[in-house]
Amino acid sequence: MKNNGLLRAARLSMLVGAAITASLFAATAANAAIPNKTLVYCSEGSPAGFDPAQYTTGVDFTANTFTVYNRLVEFERGGTKVEPGLAEKWDVSSDGLTYTFHLRHGVKFQTTSFFKPTREFNADDVLFTFNRMLDANHPFRKAYPTQFPYFTDMGLDKLITKVEKVDPYTVKFTLKEVNAPFIQNLAMEYASVLSAEYTDKLLKDGKAADINQYPVGTGPFIFRSYTKDATIRFDGNPDYWKPDEVKISKLIFAITPDAAVRVQKMKNNECQVMSYPRPGDISTLKAASNLDTPSQAGFNEGYVAYNVTKKSLGSADVRRALDMAINKKAIVESVYQGAGQQAAAPMPPTQWSYDKNLKGQAYDTAKAKELLSKAGFPNGFEITLWAMPVQRAYNPNARLMAEMIQADWAKIGVKANIVSYEWGEYLKRAHAGEHDALLIGWTGDNGDPDNWLGTLLGCDAVKGSNFSKWCYKPFDDLVAQGRVTNDVAKRTKAYTDAQQIFAQQLPFSPIAHSTVYQPVSKKVTGMKIEPLGFVRFDGVGMQ
Repeated sequence: MKNNGLLRAARLSMLVGAAITASLFAATAANAAIPNKTLVYCSEGSPAGFDPAQYTTGVDFTANTFTVYNRLVEFERGGTKVEPGLAEKWDVSSDGLTYTFHLRHGVKFQTTSFFKPTREFNADDVLFTFNRMLDANHPFRKAYPTQFPYFTDMGLDKLITKVEKVDPYTVKFTLKEVNAPFIQNLAMEYASVLSAEYTDKLLKDGKAADINQYPVGTGPFIFRSYTKDATIRFDGNPDYWKPDEVKISKLIFAITPDAAVRVQKMKNNECQVMSYPRPGDISTLKAASNLDTPSQAGFNEGYVAYNVTKKSLGSADVRRALDMAINKKAIVESVYQGAGQQAAAPMPPTQWSYDKNLKGQAYDTAKAKELLSKAGFPNGFEITLWAMPVQRAYNPNARLMAEMIQADWAKIGVKANIVSYEWGEYLKRAHAGEHDALLIGWTGDNGDPDNWLGTLLGCDAVKGSNFSKWCYKPFDDLVAQGRVTNDVAKRTKAYTDAQQIFAQQLPFSPIAHSTVYQPVSKKVTGMKIEPLGFVRFDGVGMQ
């Protein structure tokens, strides 16, 4: 009996040892599955934060949305087609008002130095994510008050009547009315799913604002550290639910505002991907033997927004005069250096429902003066013209563009004083409506026309990305009509009619659509140009 007991004990010891070894091997294998490669991305600026719901710019989204987080549904890499994300599938009721999402099992939240999850992703995380934006009295929102510009700009705060947990892996959204772009909208950055367990901990610790500095998600990369204006460091996520998409162990953002310095770093292999090359640097990049410089037509538009709440800019005649006085052809040649085309509509030609019959006003200084006089400004007036401090695909050199417009407007008696601020401050003040005329632009977010007409010009967006502060009911009604039907022909008719109204009223002056270039090292594999304006590193590897 004693010998049998020893034998059983020995066997148990061997089994336990084998289990431990297997466990260690599995953990090592999971980590070993990520190639020991480092990729450095020369980005153009510092993100304002890491809470995707409160931002609207590509620099923020690249640094948080497509590294740390996932959404219920997601855009395919390199395109605008929506595919399953944290939801494996979804059902839509026959009346189009109820969307039921069936959630993916086995998805893990990231383990970081500041949070260790005790459970996997489930319906509670979806409820927290959306109820924080829906409910002004939500405890977390009261502890950390902030704005959700995309959510409100698209009217989702009014559209979604409730989000319910059917069971731990099923969530139901109920809408007030049919909304054709709803699924496309849910794939956008603001809808990145947060950990309810992590936010509960932050709330209990009195550190709710840390959600914007120390992000936790389910995405391909784990946030490690951020040094403002210097670096952001990420590690590949060994537990990512799409393990084959994590191909680098270290991802570093080297924040490099100077485009010329970014080019030199690329040539010296100090970074392997860069953002926003200047048009004048394209030939240099193409000549570098270690680099590739792919390009494609940009899904973007650069424009001058007129704050219609300002007395001098409230008249359509004044805005048309200012538009007519801008030599857009010269701007395309000098600012875009030929890598763009003149814009006429409030969306790019690659967007379905674009009105091909819409023609921009001809450059005509004499007629512009006549319109100003008709509007009561025979001697012109003085305004501020804000120039972005950063480079964007839709505007590669805002300072030069501002100077050219300033010279054009001077010819009709309008004195423009050029103003600029640090990017975060620029946007904050612009949202508050401090500007007169503002250089800004847009890269489409989801492939739907509503993302241009509603988000940039709708009444719901006046406190958000509608920098013209223009709320015009005939226009807004047409955009609403396009939103509440799934009939593509009816939607197209509504949107083309809306574009005609835009052309009459000109709340902003369309300037140009640019060509987008994405310089990469020849050592990089799997990189795609994202038409929606951000940069993604899931699926990207290094030789």
